[in-house]
Amino acid sequence: MDADDTGRAVDEVDLIVRAWRRERPGAPVGSIGVITRIWRVAKLLDDERRRTMARLGMDAATRDLLSTLRRAGSPYQLAPSEIARRALVSPGAVSQRVARAEAAGLVRRRREGPDGRAVLVELTSEGHEVIGGTVDELLRHEESLLSGLTDQQREHLADLLRVLLADLTGRFGPGGAG
Repeated sequence: MDADDTGRAVDEVDLIVRAWRRERPGAPVGSIGVITRIWRVAKLLDDERRRTMARLGMDAATRDLLSTLRRAGSPYQLAPSEIARRALVSPGAVSQRVARAEAAGLVRRRREGPDGRAVLVELTSEGHEVIGGTVDELLRHEESLLSGLTDQQREHLADLLRVLLADLTGRFGPGGAG
């Protein structure tokens, strides 16, 4: 990584900012340093998470479903509408995820209520075991991805991202601008 005249590190994003300042003087380029880095970090982390999940033999949608049920706490069951809300996906996506996970023996659907029309999706013991091992491996790996930051830097970054996420969620809703 290069350095500027003050000794501060310069990366590819800084070069993008410089180029836009040169090509479009007066354009508001301040957001590039934050948003472009967030996009690039997100891409790198998404690619790495996909590789890790492939190594662990689980797809992202199944992990998301099983994780949502596991985080719900005992008895590890939720209505499909609640799964959709918590996972930020459509009811149709939940239905597909549940069908795949049910066929694999990781979840089961239970009828509830006086007329049996209400459905709960429940983590099976096999699903509980699978998601426990997967999450442990994934979190250990993702912890290593942050090894370049001190604990204080992690906390500061998490605080800043929390503020940004809350602001954007307030403006666009939990699912984004869509």
